Amino acid sequence: MNTQKWHGHATVVRVAASIGCAALVLSVTGTAAQAKPRDPARQTLAANDGWAAYGTGTTGGAAADAAHVHTVTTWAGFKAALAADGSAPKIIKVKGTIDAVSEGCDSLAAPGYDFDDYLATYAPESWGLDTDLSAEPDDSPEGLRRVSAANQDQTIKANVPANTTIIGIGKNAGFKGASLQIKAVDNVIVRNLTFESPLDCFPQWDPTDGDKGNWNSEYDTAVVYGSTHVWLDHNTFTDGSHPDSAAPTHFGMLYQQHDGELDIVRGADYVTASWNAFTEHDKTILIGNSDSESTAVGDRGHLKVTFHHNLFSGLVERAPRVRFGQVDSYNNHFVADDSYSYSFGIGKESQLVAQHNAFTLPAGVSAAKVLKRWNVSPVTADDNYVNGTATDLIAVHNAQIPGEVLQSGAGWTPTLRTRVDPAKSVPRIVDCGAGAGRLG
Repeated sequence: MNTQKWHGHATVVRVAASIGCAALVLSVTGTAAQAKPRDPARQTLAANDGWAAYGTGTTGGAAADAAHVHTVTTWAGFKAALAADGSAPKIIKVKGTIDAVSEGCDSLAAPGYDFDDYLATYAPESWGLDTDLSAEPDDSPEGLRRVSAANQDQTIKANVPANTTIIGIGKNAGFKGASLQIKAVDNVIVRNLTFESPLDCFPQWDPTDGDKGNWNSEYDTAVVYGSTHVWLDHNTFTDGSHPDSAAPTHFGMLYQQHDGELDIVRGADYVTASWNAFTEHDKTILIGNSDSESTAVGDRGHLKVTFHHNLFSGLVERAPRVRFGQVDSYNNHFVADDSYSYSFGIGKESQLVAQHNAFTLPAGVSAAKVLKRWNVSPVTADDNYVNGTATDLIAVHNAQIPGEVLQSGAGWTPTLRTRVDPAKSVPRIVDCGAGAGRLG
């Protein structure tokens, strides 16, 4: 047994020796790899490999000519490559770690902004908890925070055009502090990158959020917003050097500087997330961002997403939380620690199928927590293993949490799957193959 350190605390992951892992990955992926081009940057999603294979499939920038293949090493160079030549097929190769906020948070602050002044002005003992900060003028601490936040928004967001492949070179490529925006486009591939979650430099205090007020942050690591045919493969998503466990408290509440690792929202469709590692995070993946009817109009019939062979390690919740979508989650490994809240969130009109997954839970954490009911929606959960034992997740949930009974049967059967591995083998297979630097 090896112990891998995921940038914040040690998470025990059951992996074979390196030789065994290499042999295993070849046996699992060899056939598919042989059928694809040798250059991973020109590989396309295999037929039937999840929802992103539906219809036209997902090819990204595989058809790019030489003039549209870019190698980037800086944030400015990356954004320039994205913007070049519109939606013409392009391949962007990322070399090394690119920091979107290399000059630090202070470089984004509006003149006159001072966090100590912000804390003094809006402390609950002086401001109270009944009035939010929306009416604060531009020259107030909140007004200056808004300007600072707008500066960060402009700096760290990168808009990905249609027909694009973004891929890391080698084992140590990725982004720090960036927010990838895959918005209203079709046909995008993102592979072999380590993403350290963006740190919101200027979270907003909302005195009216809950009984004690709360800090709210922005910036998801990656957002699929109204887009179609997106394949995210062999990436690592982590809080890295800024885990929530190291965050301070202000006004008695955690100074939350992270949002989600991956959000799929606003009518997005046909997404496959395969062989990724999601680590060290609280609110990890959101599919459908609101229960409101205005949002539901665009989400009903969409949000079709497949997760397979992903490692979810050291997470608190939302792996994923689902509204509306037909979501297929199979052959994933979930490794929990003592901060664990739940894995699958059953939300409004969701149709989740969770099959052939493996869960490694610490002593004292019940399998009843794997499923969390937010709304009454049916769910299919078959052939899942908890700590090596076949477990009926719905039955154990209903027995131990009778006030939140789940209904069995999502009402549809996934057909877009390639190889389905035995659930008992999933920890060994996924721990060997998932994440950046393991694209084989």
